Amino acid sequence: MSQYTQQPQPQQPYSPAQAPGVRPARNGLGIAALVLGLIGAVSGLIPLLFWLAGVLGLIALVLGLAGRGRVKRGEATNKGVTTFGAVLGLVSLVLAVVGAVITFKAVGDAVEEIDKELSGSSASVVPGDGKAAQDDAPKDGGGADAGGLEAGDTAAYDDGLEVTVGEVAAYTPDEFAIGHTKGNKAYKVTVVIENKSEEKFDTALTTLDARAGAEGTTAEQIYDGAIGEGFAGTVLPGKKATAQFAFDAPADAGNLTVEVSPGFEWDASQWDVKL
Repeated sequence: MSQYTQQPQPQQPYSPAQAPGVRPARNGLGIAALVLGLIGAVSGLIPLLFWLAGVLGLIALVLGLAGRGRVKRGEATNKGVTTFGAVLGLVSLVLAVVGAVITFKAVGDAVEEIDKELSGSSASVVPGDGKAAQDDAPKDGGGADAGGLEAGDTAAYDDGLEVTVGEVAAYTPDEFAIGHTKGNKAYKVTVVIENKSEEKFDTALTTLDARAGAEGTTAEQIYDGAIGEGFAGTVLPGKKATAQFAFDAPADAGNLTVEVSPGFEWDASQWDVKL
């Protein structure tokens, strides 16, 4: 045999990378539960995202409970992570319920406020001069019998604001008056606003309109140096404000319908006043 002949090298015994019968830990459910629970809990802090918190919280809770089942069976080793993920899922569900309540209440309040703005505050009739009471009478009638108001009556709104239109008196505009037509007659009416609410009332948006006669002809408001300025400023709780207005009506008109609108939040009320 040649001296250069190499001796065979002994082979190393093969050792498997993993002992037979041992499976890798299945920790995926616990990790997923932790991630989804964390995102859900953060989303639950924002009321408008209550729906996202609810969905993620439910999934996190289910995955967390499933992951704990794997831990009990020895298929997973992340018991703490899985438990924390399930807890975060439960917290997300609680925050979702709280967020839903807050959101729905806010929406309900907004809708109620919009409806109030659109419908206006209603008024009932408080008769003047000892006349019989008319509870919950409509505000926009053409006379007392039709549910309207007469001179001296008060429109009492449900928020405490009261508007009273007094008797109409003949008025003589000055030579520089605006709104008076030659041949027509001018009439002066006194309007009193009493604030019985707990908040001050701004008179800036208070408006008056009038129609004269059976045909309901528009009666122009008269402005001169003595009358026509209307209301100004605010009325504090428990206080009153008085202003005089003048209107131009045909000479043969027998009545004047005066409509007072305190503002956008209140329905307009009408008084049918005999001339």
